[in-house]
Amino acid sequence: MSAFPSIPAHFDRPRAGEVDVLVVAGEHSGDQHAAKVVAELLKVRPGLRIVAFGGPQLRTAGAQLLMDMTTFSAVGIVEILSAYPFYRKLFSRIVAWTTQWKPKVVVLVDYPGLNLRLANELRKAGLSRAGFGETAVIQYVSPQLWAWKPKRRFTMARDLDGVGTIFPFEPACYADTKLDARFVGHPFAESDHQPGLTYDPDGPVLLLPGSRPKPVRKIFPALVEAFALFRQEHPKRRALVLHTGGEVHAELYRLLAEYGDQAKGIDLRPVSEGPAVGCAALVSSGTMSLTVALAGIPGAVVYRANPLTWIVGRRLIAGRVDNLGIANILLKRQAWPEYLQGACEPAPLAARLRECIEAPGPRAQAVADAGELLSLLSAQSGSTPAEWVATFLPK
Repeated sequence: MSAFPSIPAHFDRPRAGEVDVLVVAGEHSGDQHAAKVVAELLKVRPGLRIVAFGGPQLRTAGAQLLMDMTTFSAVGIVEILSAYPFYRKLFSRIVAWTTQWKPKVVVLVDYPGLNLRLANELRKAGLSRAGFGETAVIQYVSPQLWAWKPKRRFTMARDLDGVGTIFPFEPACYADTKLDARFVGHPFAESDHQPGLTYDPDGPVLLLPGSRPKPVRKIFPALVEAFALFRQEHPKRRALVLHTGGEVHAELYRLLAEYGDQAKGIDLRPVSEGPAVGCAALVSSGTMSLTVALAGIPGAVVYRANPLTWIVGRRLIAGRVDNLGIANILLKRQAWPEYLQGACEPAPLAARLRECIEAPGPRAQAVADAGELLSLLSAQSGSTPAEWVATFLPK
């Protein structure tokens, strides 16, 4: 856990005296997405008074930053419990500031663990329109109700005045509620998005086991062994493992050391070093699987978990989604074959890598599927995130 900063007894007053938009973004990705929205809003309405609990990108975009929320986090049960007093104090002071200054719109960006609680508190305080107040409280980036805790939609409908979704099928998740849910496009489909991956036929094989230590421990061994089998026929090929640093990097390094010569040709690199290239990919289900798909990189989606976790998880999502990879969910078919739990074994994974490298079909299909995904994820004219937020502002 990174060090937690001190929380001021009172956050700064808004420099402009009043607040049109308050943004709450608690992670680096949220700071990045929110900064784009703020920059677009200020292009159209340069006089808007925007304040944020967020990160440096929001400040650069033109918001008055009250506190950097991207410099701290708690991961793991021990750290979360020890961090509880910090988060309780932070939460209460955000609520106090918001109820004092009464912004016209509060934009909660992703981060549902904090933001949905904040929406509930603002409703109970009578600030939000949902609580018969005058402030619109809206959520940008819907929680993945289609995969986890779908009943949250009812408390969200009670507490929020709107939700902007980044997947086109998500508004339907709220169809049985009164909540105004609109698809506003995915950040990866925006014209100025800088992709983290691109296809290169001479590039390395990408081994992407995820960004959390426990899944990495379960998934990465199968990827190492699969690449070793693949390399028997392609000895000059190398593999690249992108990681988020910290505990994940340590776990990857430990596993590679355990495999010794069997792990030859595998390199580790932090995601923070910038864009990477690849010729094929074995990728854990998650955000990175969508990045791979949009890059037109052929490969497969992989996943392994503790057997009990797997059984419980499959029961929880049964009937709601047929696939784990987000690209496959969007396309309603296994465009990227999925090797899950017992099927996530070295031999079939190595065979899939050989197919991606040796035959033109998988790459051609991946390019076609990437184009279809981009079309599905692109916002329609008049429904970008900034345009959506603007609809909640007074004319």
